[in-house]
Amino acid sequence: MLKAKSIETAEDLLYHLPFRYEDRQNPRSLDELKPGETASVIAEVRGAMLMRTRKMPLFELTVGQGRYALKCIWFNARYLEGKFHAGQTVALYGKLEPSRSSSNLKMIQPQFEILPDSSDDAETRLLEVGRITPVYESLGGSRLASRWQRKVIFNLLEAVRGSVPESLPAPLLGKLDLPDREAALREVHFPPEGTSLTQLQAWATPAHRRLIFEELFYLELGLELKRRRMRERQGIAFATDEKVRGAIREVLPFHPTAAQKRTLGEIVADMRTPNPMRRLLQGDVGSGKTIVALQAMLVAIENGYQAALMAPTEILATQHFLAARKLLERSSRKYKLVLLTGSLDEDRKRTNRGMINRGEAQLVIGTHALIEEKVEFDNLGLVVVDEQHRFGVLQRFKLMKKPNQPEPDVLVMTATPIPRTLALSLYGDLDVSILDELPPGRTPIATRRVPDERSGEVWEFVRKQVKQGCQAYVVYPVIEGSSDDQPELDFAKEDADNDGGDRSSSPISESRPFDKLRAGTGAPQSPEKRVRKGKTADLFPGAAKEANPAAKSGLKSAVAMHEKLRTGPLAGLKVGLLHGRLDADDKEVMMRRFQRGEIDVLVATTVIEVGVDVPNATVMVVEHAERFGLAQLHQLRGRVGRGAAKSYCILITGERVSEQAEERLNAMVRTQDGFELAELDLSMRGPGEIFGTRQAGLPEFRVANLVRDKALLELAKREAEYFVKNPEGFSETERARVRARLKEAWQRRYGLVEAG
Repeated sequence: MLKAKSIETAEDLLYHLPFRYEDRQNPRSLDELKPGETASVIAEVRGAMLMRTRKMPLFELTVGQGRYALKCIWFNARYLEGKFHAGQTVALYGKLEPSRSSSNLKMIQPQFEILPDSSDDAETRLLEVGRITPVYESLGGSRLASRWQRKVIFNLLEAVRGSVPESLPAPLLGKLDLPDREAALREVHFPPEGTSLTQLQAWATPAHRRLIFEELFYLELGLELKRRRMRERQGIAFATDEKVRGAIREVLPFHPTAAQKRTLGEIVADMRTPNPMRRLLQGDVGSGKTIVALQAMLVAIENGYQAALMAPTEILATQHFLAARKLLERSSRKYKLVLLTGSLDEDRKRTNRGMINRGEAQLVIGTHALIEEKVEFDNLGLVVVDEQHRFGVLQRFKLMKKPNQPEPDVLVMTATPIPRTLALSLYGDLDVSILDELPPGRTPIATRRVPDERSGEVWEFVRKQVKQGCQAYVVYPVIEGSSDDQPELDFAKEDADNDGGDRSSSPISESRPFDKLRAGTGAPQSPEKRVRKGKTADLFPGAAKEANPAAKSGLKSAVAMHEKLRTGPLAGLKVGLLHGRLDADDKEVMMRRFQRGEIDVLVATTVIEVGVDVPNATVMVVEHAERFGLAQLHQLRGRVGRGAAKSYCILITGERVSEQAEERLNAMVRTQDGFELAELDLSMRGPGEIFGTRQAGLPEFRVANLVRDKALLELAKREAEYFVKNPEGFSETERARVRARLKEAWQRRYGLVEAG
């Protein structure tokens, strides 16, 4: 049971820190509590009963302090029957709500602990009452709840008193004024009298800061050493003479932006050195990352090496292949390009693999098919890989190069900007180039949100755009059916798991959300303004007023809505359908038809979220927008605004929108800055939900939190670099201790995967 929580040693248990604290020394009085706040309360049990209702059993507990009372209610809680008795003292933690039946307050589903009484031993009473008490996440079942953990950890700390080895060098502790390791562990578990409860809850006490810094220091130290080791390996020193520069100039379709010139300069500077490049290229949607990568690949090709680009989907791989071929046709040189994807027939695959093996294919573009065992490169010089595929993929590229060949350079590209904290941790072993400028001619995209009941106005707007010669996307969260377990949607966790936070009505951008679309205003809406049902926006005179009858029946699907739109609101327009279950040939045919303008409106799932480039598309409609993650919404919006015409992103929301969904949607309306949205997405969801766990290469932290501990992460990076560059400032004993600790932390704790 403990092993499932990654607790296998006494040290693991000591680093299992309280997630909150309760002040049981100065408990709050019931008469000072306010509705809406979350609070800890200590009170006496006055009564308890299990009530059976038609829907489910409810357990009601009444506690009090003097003449004040508080009701607590748990749903489906038969297990609580017989647990509480009048006269017991309980600690409760939860959100306070007004009671309909009296002037008293109530708590719904609070956390609780029954406190010790005179029958309990002195040690239990010492740990449970009359102090700031730590509260732990359960390690499995009631037997391993907070009370058990407090007792075990207290006894463990007593057993190791004076013998906990220090893990940070003494000069570093002194420089940063950090407590020693043993003192920090004691104080986070059992805070001394006078410790600020506010600091404890924020993990901001000196003891917390020391343990957090320690974990981040070893992460950054490992990344710094990894970077240095990579620089010592044998790579390829590419030449960048006039011949190479001339080849690049021949294929450029436009004058590059200053940001594109700067980032290419950083990449080429790395490629000139005899050490392998490991660089991250990130930028906002539409910032021109692919053209920068193509120029880098031309440097490798003009030096006689092969270049490989691996895309996350077949649609994107095919698009990259067609775009690269079109650009390279501008050159007087005859470059040989090869596409390798899983859906190609076996004869074509065999032919292409042979060309790769013999070195005839200079630029190889594909999907995961590129890392099959049968693929071997003759002379691989540069690998461009999507950031989602970085971990695990680069080892396979190593295996595919022939023996005794130097390490190829690696350029990792991100689809959307990465928050700085993740760039320092998840990508900390890479040098970073940032494209912070959009190519000229890109116009801002007007973003608005509309309730489902006004979708008729949206379809009328789409018809007008098509009549003007433009095209549109309409995106749905699922392919068919109303279930939300289909993999194409990155469901926001709180929406899929918790309907309790939903609201029956949702604020929209303005009382008339499309009035200003023509002007392209992007001002944030006022949450207080509500839609007046039946009032039509000026932009849509004569638009349909009827509410969509599917709104209450669950999620709309791409397949069903394609048919409904084709025969209903968009009848007479050429409406196509694209989703992940179509075979590769059908997907390619549909995308080609849309790119050629043979399709007016493309109904799709998020299969089109990355990289699809149709400059004539000016409208992106996203239905059930409240169900999409922020990064996904930003990616979808990036599919329009790629031409000179004014573009629009319309977010249609269902009846129930959670608080977090409100925040995401408001952010989408407020800004188009991908870097700002990335930081917000990280703060709302956390790195674990965005990237997954070890499979994505995300470090497994015991005490640190990348959102909360940004400042400590920056400090840890600086101190790790100083430690590596100035070994003379530390004794040999300290350096050896740090190396031993690093080895254990890197392999077992962080679980980091080599990235080349």
